Amino acid sequence: MSGIAARRRRKRKLKAEINVVPYIDVMLVLLIIFMVTAPLLNLGVDIELPKSNAKSMQEKKDPIVVSVDIDGNYFLTVEAGSNEALTATELQAKMAAIVGQNPSVPVFVAGDGKANYQKVMDAMVLLQEAGVERVGLMSQPQDRR
Repeated sequence: MSGIAARRRRKRKLKAEINVVPYIDVMLVLLIIFMVTAPLLNLGVDIELPKSNAKSMQEKKDPIVVSVDIDGNYFLTVEAGSNEALTATELQAKMAAIVGQNPSVPVFVAGDGKANYQKVMDAMVLLQEAGVERVGLMSQPQDRR
């Protein structure tokens, strides 16, 4: 009888382990959901079209204006100074230096209404690569008739 009683004690011994497989499954599903939704959070771009009835923005600091003419040439105006003609690499280097000194400086892109839209977008990409976080587009007030 002592052999049978010893066998019963071994069979009734409880396991003190936690089954983590369901938790791992839930974690992997959440990881996939966050990986899919994270890139979708930064899709919005705030822009103003060339002719609009938008109110003018009141800035405490003088903005930096990057102008794109009809031929796609870049010009930089810093604190109401004169327009300085620059190449794409010069523009990116100067803006990186300016943003390094003052990260919250307002930056606007003034594109000629007849300029190629790609050139204006290229200017915005150059500014983004230089470290500018927010870029505004300038427009002329619309004629009211």
